[in-house]
Amino acid sequence: MNSVDMARSYLRQAEERVSHAKEAISNGNYAFVVRQSQEVVELSLKAALRLVGVEPPKWHDVGPVLKDERKRFPAWFEQVIDQLASISRSLRKECELAMYGDEESGASPDKLYSKMDAETSLNWASLVLSNVKRLLGEQVNSK
Repeated sequence: MNSVDMARSYLRQAEERVSHAKEAISNGNYAFVVRQSQEVVELSLKAALRLVGVEPPKWHDVGPVLKDERKRFPAWFEQVIDQLASISRSLRKECELAMYGDEESGASPDKLYSKMDAETSLNWASLVLSNVKRLLGEQVNSK
């Protein structure tokens, strides 16, 4: 499997998570939306790295790697890297809390997140995904 195929697969997985997150918002499962949004961002940014020939690391927040490799990307994508990396960092901080809750305070995941949190997370995830899908489209069309 080549890098483009792997990136396509990551984006397919990301799109599926967006679909589940949208359903979860309507069901009031806001912590799940935050968790799925983080995974969308992680998969999308790892796909972006693969598209430019960088093996993504095996950790959740690849924003620093994206920044280090910014010159490999087209100019338009390079201009949004700081925003994408910031989104990745922000959602990475929520990764465990959205799944397990805050053990220190005893707050469950359901008590930690509101509809606004879920909508913000999903909007960020959609923004990241759309940028990487555009990048994939350009990569495929240029070959």
